[in-house]
Amino acid sequence: MIDLGGGSDTPVRRSRLADYADPAFTPRDEPAATPPWSPPPPTPAAPPGGVFDAEAEGRRREFAAILELFRETAVLVPRRDGSWLTVDFGGVRWILAFSDESALVRYALARGEGGVAWEYETVLGARLLDAAVPGAGVPCGVALDAADGAEHAVLLPPVAGIVPDTAAVDEGTTGGVR
Repeated sequence: MIDLGGGSDTPVRRSRLADYADPAFTPRDEPAATPPWSPPPPTPAAPPGGVFDAEAEGRRREFAAILELFRETAVLVPRRDGSWLTVDFGGVRWILAFSDESALVRYALARGEGGVAWEYETVLGARLLDAAVPGAGVPCGVALDAADGAEHAVLLPPVAGIVPDTAAVDEGTTGGVR
């Protein structure tokens, strides 16, 4: 059974990440497969009566598809000292989430903690964005597969359209954390 983040304080699984590690893998290696949330490249369509930047529109559509898939997917969120593992960077608190155990292993190896037992729970992406981010009380986003480099990691910053407006920090929002 998979816990989809129903509010239980009991972690779902505890494993030694070294049991999942590929002995031939080093943190500098690229991930073996395309992450499951990577949609096919979009084909942009022209807006009615307008001219647009096709590349920018394609990127917006690709990100919208990734965001929708993330919201519908249960991800792994490591726990440390009774709370979810976060990092503070650039004035934003980032909740660390991972698409699968292999991605979590890569992160643990990058930190030099591959032999440590990591506690984690599965949480629905929508719960992270709609409840955990606003509940942080500080500007907060989600970093998915943080050890996989710019080509594969996904940052979901606290901006309108990604998190609730009350937790968004970008211009044009009302009541957001500033």
